[in-house]
Amino acid sequence: MKRSAKRFSRPTLRAVLGRRHLSVALLAAGLAGVLVTLLGVAALRVYANHNLHLIARSINYTVEAAVVFDDSAAANEALALIASTEEVADAKVYDNDGELLAHWQRDTPGVMAQLQTQVARGLLEEPINMPVQHMGQRVGHIELTGQGGSLVRFLLSGLAGILVCTVLSAVLALYLSRRLFSDIIRPLRNLASVAHAARRERSFDRRVPETQIAELNELGNDFNALLDELEVWQSHLQSENETLAHQASHDSLTGLPNRAFFEGRLSRSLRNAARTQDHLALLFLDSDHFKQINDSLGHAVGDEVLISVASRVRAQLREHDLVARLGGDEFAVLLTPLHSREDAKRIAEKIVDSMKLPVQLEDGTSLTTSLSVGIAYYPDDGRDPASLLNAADAAMYQAKRNRRGHWQVAQTERCANDAKNRS
Repeated sequence: MKRSAKRFSRPTLRAVLGRRHLSVALLAAGLAGVLVTLLGVAALRVYANHNLHLIARSINYTVEAAVVFDDSAAANEALALIASTEEVADAKVYDNDGELLAHWQRDTPGVMAQLQTQVARGLLEEPINMPVQHMGQRVGHIELTGQGGSLVRFLLSGLAGILVCTVLSAVLALYLSRRLFSDIIRPLRNLASVAHAARRERSFDRRVPETQIAELNELGNDFNALLDELEVWQSHLQSENETLAHQASHDSLTGLPNRAFFEGRLSRSLRNAARTQDHLALLFLDSDHFKQINDSLGHAVGDEVLISVASRVRAQLREHDLVARLGGDEFAVLLTPLHSREDAKRIAEKIVDSMKLPVQLEDGTSLTTSLSVGIAYYPDDGRDPASLLNAADAAMYQAKRNRRGHWQVAQTERCANDAKNRS
């Protein structure tokens, strides 16, 4: 069973580092805020309990006389005078028999009062019991419960502080992530850009710029050294490929294109001519008496003759014309574009005339040879490479039969001209 390859987008390094920085900053701010709040609550708890004891002592001194004289009204007045201005939720005064002499309770309805009560129960001590003494003897006692308002306010301010610190930490983390992008991500992005260019475009001439971070700079230098080696290797490989391609498409003796190269160019030229309705001409060349030269003077002299023939033929052509060695002593010339048939005849005449000068051999001697040329025109003498080559080849043999060292137009054109003359 084939597994379907699921493509997914990987997060960028910048995004990963940014999230990590933000997470660490928020966690640090949160932990610091919670720790500071807990320490503050612990300190405030000690302070509140100590303050509650001081309030109890103040109430004790104030209600002592009222307790001694069992004056409930005076005790309530004294109790309310102090408890109403302090962090007290409930205050009771008992006589020595345990009877309630005075009672004060803070009336604060709503959610805040309930919250303060819950916080006071959780953080403050149990209701404080303090004896009321007169002349060293116990005459009653006080029961006092704290309110917890200051604790609630401190907790709320602590939470607000944590929130503010978290926001500030997030902003700072984003700023640091941008700095990190400038210091780390940009060199890595430059390295990735150069690597992609080398892999996709084979651009081995690009280099990674220097950076301030030592490790990244060393990595870039190593990568640049690798690119240097790859560039040298690519240049050597391209040179070898060009050499092999040239050897595969050119004749090793004369340096001219070979038959395969010529036939490929001829096919493309015929397609272009058919599309644009242009004309072209094909010349088929054959060296006269070449076999006798090879047999009598040797292959080395024959090679010298072929090299001289190739050089002289190439010198008679126009810029866009092509000459190739088809094999042995056979050559072909592609004339494109062809403006008139007279151009092909004129070039054929120049090629024939160029061979009238003797060929100078390396041993100081010279010999005279000639070329027979056949001319075929597109589209009159052939519409495909094979038929056009056959027509030019037949015209060349006709030239040899008529008179060596001359040119001959393909039979198809001669028949057409004869029919025109008869008409």
